[in-house]
Amino acid sequence: MALRTIVTEGDECLRKQAKTVTNFDEKLWTLLDDMADTMYEANGVGLAAPQVSVLRQVVVIDVGDGLIELVNPEVIAQAGSVEDTEGCLSFPGQWGIVARPEKAAVKAQDRHGKEIVVEGEGLLARALCHEIDHLKGVVFKDLVIRMCTEEELNG
Repeated sequence: MALRTIVTEGDECLRKQAKTVTNFDEKLWTLLDDMADTMYEANGVGLAAPQVSVLRQVVVIDVGDGLIELVNPEVIAQAGSVEDTEGCLSFPGQWGIVARPEKAAVKAQDRHGKEIVVEGEGLLARALCHEIDHLKGVVFKDLVIRMCTEEELNG
């Protein structure tokens, strides 16, 4: 396993549409393992493949309840709306208020191609939606209600 470089604001990979994964092989498994290692090393709760310059529909998330790997994910249900502070590993030191669903359900495939459904609320719902947005070339700053000030972050 290896750490990958997380691209930052201005990198064109963050604005491109990720492609569907069709091969569930060792190359995918290595990507998933590397992404998880990279996310943990960066103290993040989620990472999408475009953030490591790979234009594939692959996401890893861990909000403290264990690693979730999602291949070809899509949001199939959502409910409620919550405005909360959100940041992104590709936008270090930047935080903003973003409205996200309070609850979300996602259909995806696991690393072997088996269909799975992940349901989450609170931080997990936020992370699911945030990371899936990355696969569409959407970043949190596109949805931000307002950016947070240094005083708010450090106060």
